[in-house]
Amino acid sequence: MNSSENPAPVAASGADTSAASVPPPAAGEGAAPPLSGDVAKLEAELAQARKEAADHYDRYVRMMADFENARKRTIREKEELRQFAAARVLEDLIPVLDSLALAMSAAKAPNADLKSLVGGVDMVVNQAKAAMGQHGLKELNPVGQPFDPNLHESIAAQPSADVPEGSVAMVVRTGYSLHGRVLRPASVILSSGPQAAANAN
Repeated sequence: MNSSENPAPVAASGADTSAASVPPPAAGEGAAPPLSGDVAKLEAELAQARKEAADHYDRYVRMMADFENARKRTIREKEELRQFAAARVLEDLIPVLDSLALAMSAAKAPNADLKSLVGGVDMVVNQAKAAMGQHGLKELNPVGQPFDPNLHESIAAQPSADVPEGSVAMVVRTGYSLHGRVLRPASVILSSGPQAAANAN
């Protein structure tokens, strides 16, 4: 086959060849304009967030300072309470000391009357009991009562025809409680019962 039988294609008459010669758009041409409004809004929001963060931090610092001051004040008040907790009790006991001083002066006087001295000392004892009783101190003097190991301390037992077995026949040392809490149990002698008393006789 001769090459003359298949000629090369020829552009059609009148065809538009301008598209092939148009260069591509330059970089940046046709892009969206800068979002200046959105950027400004974000910057404003960021500035507001920073301001709020600074305010929160300032409040936190003040709160921690207040907390530390309150802690120190509580420690100081607790220490003062510990130091002066007995002040009211001592104020009520000072008159008792005054009475004791007067009793001592009377005892040292020439020709002191023993009966008067005993009466004066008894008065001072009652005065001291009354002063301490105002602050919740109570005597434990359980003569004739059933033995209670929570309140009493048994140091011996003896026969008794008058006191039931297991009850307190004698108080050797008075006990004390403060608002229901035992400060010192009463030292007592228990009764071993009337049968033991009969055998002793």
